[in-house]
Amino acid sequence: MAHYNTFNFSVSAIFIISVLSLVHAMPTSAQALDTKDSKASQQYASAKEDPPTGDSVSSAPNAPAGVQPPSGYHIGPADELMITVWHEPELSEGIVVRPDGMITLPLLNDIKVAGLTTEETQSLLTEKLKTLVNDPQVTVIVKAVHSQKVFAAGNVVKQGVYALDGRKTVLELLVEAGGLGPFAKGGSIYILRNVDGKETRIYFNYKKALSGKSANPELQPGDMVVVP
Repeated sequence: MAHYNTFNFSVSAIFIISVLSLVHAMPTSAQALDTKDSKASQQYASAKEDPPTGDSVSSAPNAPAGVQPPSGYHIGPADELMITVWHEPELSEGIVVRPDGMITLPLLNDIKVAGLTTEETQSLLTEKLKTLVNDPQVTVIVKAVHSQKVFAAGNVVKQGVYALDGRKTVLELLVEAGGLGPFAKGGSIYILRNVDGKETRIYFNYKKALSGKSANPELQPGDMVVVP
């Protein structure tokens, strides 16, 4: 009987010690959970408050690639533009400049952009959108240049009118025109250019330009390359 009581006492002591150990460990576990929850809450709050920057802006609309007109290029009739308003897809669209130099956008009606640079057009649209959109962010890209043209005439494979969509040299135009004809005089090519209302000739040597021994002039709007 004494042995039985001793056994019961031992079992009871072990049980009490186990319970006390668990009770002692519980605050530590709770504190760990509280710490994790606190860190998670802080991270969430930080992510919510800090706006994404740099490469982390993955939700920004990808501006379509456009041509790269010369620095200071002024938009003209028939040019194709892509206008993007950040977070406002209904106000973002591709558009062609009308012959009168105007474009029409939703809620803004007619706006004259001919003669403006892309930066000036962005500023103009931003100002007009301030009454409709909170802090509008506008991007204007020239998708295609049709208002500025150059001409290839004479002994080339394809005579005609060519768009000056960015920088273009005489050699690049001749390639676009299919190259010289079989009887072309490569040493007598010239550019007809209007300078201050007067027509001037700028001579060009095809073979020397190909070999890098002569200049390969950059064309200007309205230039005509004549191949005798």
